[in-house]
Amino acid sequence: MTTYSEPGATAGGATYRNPVLNADWSDPDVVRVGDDFYLTASSFGRVPGLPLLHSRNLVDWTLVGHALDRLEPEETFAAPRHDCGVWAPSIRHHDDRFWIFWGDPDQGVFQVNAPAIRGPWTRPHLVKEGKGLIDPCPLWDDETGEAYLVHAWAKSRSGVKNRLTGHRMHPDGTSLLDEGKVIVDADRVPGWFTLEGPKLYRHDGWFWILAPAGGVETGWQGAFRSRDFFGPYEERIVLEQKHTDVNGPHQGGWVRTAAGEDWFLHFQQRGAYGRVVHLQPMRWDEEGWPVLGDDGAPVTEHRRPDLPAQPPAAPATDDDFPGGRHGRQWQWTANPRDGWATQHSGDGLRLTCVRTADAHDLRRLPNVLTQRLPGLPSAAEVDLRLDSEEPGARAGLAVLGDAFSWIGLERGADGTVHLVHRFAEGVADRERDAGHPRLAPGARARLRIEIGAGARCRFLADTGDGFRPSGPVFAATPWRWVGALLGLFALAPEGQSPAGAATFTRFRITAL
Repeated sequence: MTTYSEPGATAGGATYRNPVLNADWSDPDVVRVGDDFYLTASSFGRVPGLPLLHSRNLVDWTLVGHALDRLEPEETFAAPRHDCGVWAPSIRHHDDRFWIFWGDPDQGVFQVNAPAIRGPWTRPHLVKEGKGLIDPCPLWDDETGEAYLVHAWAKSRSGVKNRLTGHRMHPDGTSLLDEGKVIVDADRVPGWFTLEGPKLYRHDGWFWILAPAGGVETGWQGAFRSRDFFGPYEERIVLEQKHTDVNGPHQGGWVRTAAGEDWFLHFQQRGAYGRVVHLQPMRWDEEGWPVLGDDGAPVTEHRRPDLPAQPPAAPATDDDFPGGRHGRQWQWTANPRDGWATQHSGDGLRLTCVRTADAHDLRRLPNVLTQRLPGLPSAAEVDLRLDSEEPGARAGLAVLGDAFSWIGLERGADGTVHLVHRFAEGVADRERDAGHPRLAPGARARLRIEIGAGARCRFLADTGDGFRPSGPVFAATPWRWVGALLGLFALAPEGQSPAGAATFTRFRITAL
């Protein structure tokens, strides 16, 4: 398995460039434990959830696992719920354990914990039940021994937004000790709207809440402080777009290095690419307020953190699927079922052609294996062999979002295999041809998607006579909160008997 190199670092240099994670690592939060930094992010309806990334220098990150094996209740997430599930987690280290809290907007505030970053992680525990409870963050106050939790509200579920609610929490993190109190009502702050994503800290005798407002595409990062957890809080904008091209720079986490440097990791919404992650320097002014970036404006390039050198790294993308197993960079679009992928002695991902009534719409399928769309112009390639004799069985490589497009192989009613290219607009309820089908001798193809500027995708395939383009350019689209995804799938029309399988080998992403 290889790694796709991202431009977060100037190799061997004294500076780094943003974004440090150039893909959809939405709503990041970060914690330091010793000399190690750990980051988690929203995973919404994909499984496994709660990705866990590791770094020693805050610039180069690798994906080391996930904290959530399956979404619960399992039957609720047996089908895709792309914008639901895990929203805006917070990661903390307390009492020699890692803790992650998140809000499911339809269920409430959940928590998992583990003695080490690679687990074993506990099953999700519901800390507070309710609709619209999102973006929770805990705080264990070392000065008093008390514990607290703050969360925001999703208006789509609760009818409430633009306010933060605080609770006292049992020190074991399992329950809340009161009904909660609104500790920041941004309707009373002139010009502020859509306040969300709070991160709670104790510093210099103050309770601090770092929270964004103004919406993901155009908003800003705010800081609130109070001597008492329940307020009153005073506020200040500490990061905004200003003269830069970094729209809506906000929602993330503060971390302090062992040497005492302060840094802030946050996202930038980039349409189909999702929410990419930037690293900002952070300092404290003479009045004790945090100053992020270049006097409150995002930096494009900056001196690296004063931390030990680390080889350039980025989350893995390429995969040879050894033994039929896929790398940790892949996620299903719903809770997986036994039999979707078959382990074997060689290389290659062997996906069962799952029979479904939804073969006409990839957005409805739980058995699509996905990874994030790269944020730089890139080409994704994979070899495909269709091992199914079932008429209508198909498999392919997709760009999946509110609209989708895919290229792959399909077994015809006459037994021949065709290269097909299909798509569906966001408002369409089923796919249609995007290119003219052509025969695929040997039921094999090398599939390629070239992702250009603006996430404009060109589809190509090699069935033995070199790569040939298919259909017009397709502009990838996000879901409501999730960036577009690359996906591998195999399916067949409804029926009773097994429908065979498809084998994918040598998945690669290369920069263009």
